[in-house]
Amino acid sequence: MKKYIVFAVFMLCNLIGAAQKPRARDIAIPFDGKPGKFNSITDVKGVEVGYSTIISGTGKNIRGKGPVRTGVTAILPRGMNNNPVYANWYSLNGNGEMTGTTWVTESGFLEGPVMITNTNSVGTVRDAVLKWYVKKGWYKEDFWYTYPVVAETYDGFLNDIYGFHVKETNAYEALDNAKSGLIKEGNVGGGTGMRCLGFKGGSGTSSRVVKIKDSTYTLGVFVQANFGRKRNLLIAGVPVGKELIDTLNNELNAPPSYRQEGDGSIIVVVATDAPLLPHQLKRVVQRVSLGIGAVGGQGTNGSGDIFIAFSTANANAFQRADFTNVDVLPNDLIDPLFEATIQATEEAIINAMVAAETMEGINGNKSYALPHQLVIEILKKYKRIK
Repeated sequence: MKKYIVFAVFMLCNLIGAAQKPRARDIAIPFDGKPGKFNSITDVKGVEVGYSTIISGTGKNIRGKGPVRTGVTAILPRGMNNNPVYANWYSLNGNGEMTGTTWVTESGFLEGPVMITNTNSVGTVRDAVLKWYVKKGWYKEDFWYTYPVVAETYDGFLNDIYGFHVKETNAYEALDNAKSGLIKEGNVGGGTGMRCLGFKGGSGTSSRVVKIKDSTYTLGVFVQANFGRKRNLLIAGVPVGKELIDTLNNELNAPPSYRQEGDGSIIVVVATDAPLLPHQLKRVVQRVSLGIGAVGGQGTNGSGDIFIAFSTANANAFQRADFTNVDVLPNDLIDPLFEATIQATEEAIINAMVAAETMEGINGNKSYALPHQLVIEILKKYKRIK
């Protein structure tokens, strides 16, 4: 009973100070590594993030009308500049979608933005990106072709997902509003209707700054977190999920489905300014799995855990007709970037959960926010913080 009273008081305080959403470090959750200025993927110079958030309606779901809890996220490696970047991708478990990855593997380049939305809106967003290219004059040639990269996670517990509420205009909004600096987290963009490790999930980000010999590099991570079992949730190595197993149960009103506990997905985008080639970016992006494991993710059968990494170094790498020279980090010096990837992935997921607020969606289905004060008490109990 004491826990519930503390939680109620904490939630009241949150309502009073809701204008400034806390992040994981703001509530004393400890992490390893040195973050960048904004502790965000946008700490990598040139990277911009934009959102379109769609929230409307309450009550019983009427297909095509809502309630609606969804959106679109856009991540542009070099902002509004059309200059492809070295890239590669990896799937921990492939029950999901990320379009365009066949050509990323074959060519070694990511030629445009990475878009993230809900499962049923991938096609709409993909087509919208092509039309956006035309509207913006992204390609200067008379003849061009490209394969947009669009990823998804499933928000059908809270969102009228078969109402197909994401439109071309939402993709345009996310792209046109992309910016650097501080970005929102939690219930925004493609992450609006997502759940994670038994609580409300969504969009989250983090970064790390590492020194390799005489050079300093930044690595940033962005996640759309919608995966995992509550009982597996780990925060700073502490079994928070087990401690909160009977608190704020998301599944009380869940509709009958084939969904197994732990099903869901996570999309992760890794950006760095370190000079890495595509095969090295493959090695980096594989380490995302270890960051997911650090918070209790297990890559379950029903989860689409798909990741992409790119490097903004070597601005002249992409050439159609000319030879070019590029800088390359030796493999023997790459370990700090592996560590940074693991650390930033872990923190980005927890940032998404800390920022996310309780959300009620279709048919009264509710996903509860991570109870900050109870988490703090548990971390103190396990002596992770004082």
